[in-house]
Amino acid sequence: MIGCYNRSVILTYFGAALALAGMYLAMAGLDAWAYLCLIFCGICDLFDGHIARRCKRNETEKAFGVQIDSLADVVSFLALPAVIAAAWQDWTALAAVPYVLAGVIRLAWFNMSANDEAPASFYTGLPVTYAALILPVYEALHLWFPAAFPRQGFAVLYLLIAAAFVMRVPIKKPRGVWYVLFSLLALAVSAAIIAGAAHG
Repeated sequence: MIGCYNRSVILTYFGAALALAGMYLAMAGLDAWAYLCLIFCGICDLFDGHIARRCKRNETEKAFGVQIDSLADVVSFLALPAVIAAAWQDWTALAAVPYVLAGVIRLAWFNMSANDEAPASFYTGLPVTYAALILPVYEALHLWFPAAFPRQGFAVLYLLIAAAFVMRVPIKKPRGVWYVLFSLLALAVSAAIIAGAAHG
């Protein structure tokens, strides 16, 4: 078979599968659970590179890892949020169009420099993976405080995130303890969404 199937990419595959599950949940009207899938896609992405760097890989496996990570990002952090928005079946779904376009432009642009020998300590613009935390945070707020955080607010948020994808603004890359903090925050937001969905 073509492709690579070692442990350096297994978490990437799992994240993409979770994204597909999230799309089915969104189409079934289960937004809260779809956003939970998005959160855990983010956790998979947070650690897949960390695991890959600790695996012994040949040049083919390294090159494949770069490509599969970017393609999985399209599915998890662009397509999944777009399907969630489309499932609302109202005008707010249109905000997903610039969101996806900006996201694929960003991924294509930075794929061109993926093989640079000296990785920077800052991102330029907002990585698409950050949507896995930003959007679920708003979902949690919407579930608990719908009057202050209406569904239509997602449209504004999608547009702001789209702009942040392609802006030349430095954002520090997470290191060390930030992995733990992001994971704890993701779990806290997940709990808030679950409780909010049950409360509603």
